Amino acid sequence: LMCLYAILQESWRMAYLDELTELPARRALRERLQKVGGTYTVAMLDVDNFKKFNDTYGHDTGDAVLRMIAARMRKVTGGGTPYRYGGEEFTVVFNGKGSEDATAHLEDLRELIAGTAFVVNRRSRRSSDNTDKVSMGRKKPNSNKTVQVTVSIGVADSAQDGGTPLEVVKRADKALYRAKQKGRNRVSN
Repeated sequence: LMCLYAILQESWRMAYLDELTELPARRALRERLQKVGGTYTVAMLDVDNFKKFNDTYGHDTGDAVLRMIAARMRKVTGGGTPYRYGGEEFTVVFNGKGSEDATAHLEDLRELIAGTAFVVNRRSRRSSDNTDKVSMGRKKPNSNKTVQVTVSIGVADSAQDGGTPLEVVKRADKALYRAKQKGRNRVSN
């Protein structure tokens, strides 16, 4: 009986939690959106220039960025619940809040992420840029580089034109692209 319980618990964890970030995954978000009612806000977050970051520093460092962002997202205030949407996209759902109320909390989250110094451990870079190589008989010193990681955020709520939760997510996604078009590292409605 204990083994069966452990298997069920692990199956649930694999289905509902994102392995990399340990945030609730898209399946958990879908179930949450099926249960929402009344006023709620959905925010879509996307890591700015993530592909370029991955190409420059490697996928291991990109994964570390995603874990850092997830850790900051757990600190979102205002009753928001963070989710990993997929790739470098995340979602926050605020029950009982319109977009105007949620935006202040999302601005705080955006500033928290942008204000976090992310140290790129050069040892985790691609092997062609490995600083542990010996050059002219001397070992190069380990140097870490600090970079700023930012996110763009799109916000929509259930009060805007009503609609299904899926339509609210789509509006938040469109607002996210407006934030990117306006220069990134911002919140857009």
